[in-house]
Amino acid sequence: MKIWTGIITTQVAASREFYNRVFDAQTLYQGDDDWIVLLQIGDSELAFMQPGLETQGAMFRPCFEGKGIWLTFEVADAAAEQARLQALDIPIAQSLRDEPWGDRHFVVMDPNGVALDLVQRIA
Repeated sequence: MKIWTGIITTQVAASREFYNRVFDAQTLYQGDDDWIVLLQIGDSELAFMQPGLETQGAMFRPCFEGKGIWLTFEVADAAAEQARLQALDIPIAQSLRDEPWGDRHFVVMDPNGVALDLVQRIA
């Protein structure tokens, strides 16, 4: 089983540009007028879709409100990733730190308010 996720947002184009720039995401599918975009990041897929589309089921119409979700990106070297993103002028929401459970990580925010936790397993 493989899990991939989608976020319903008015920021479809901005999300595509952000993930392309920051994570070298590849666009697998892009709908006309940016109604949806499906991205591939490594072996994972992430979609962004416009809210309120009559062609979608009712559960896929409300817009994400920008709180209460995070995505984790496992990286080989969190310090190097933080330096790379700083060089791209991506604001760091939480600076690099080590946690007692064995993670070294830092956090950036995407255009939708999703916390992106870049994690290196050190234990």
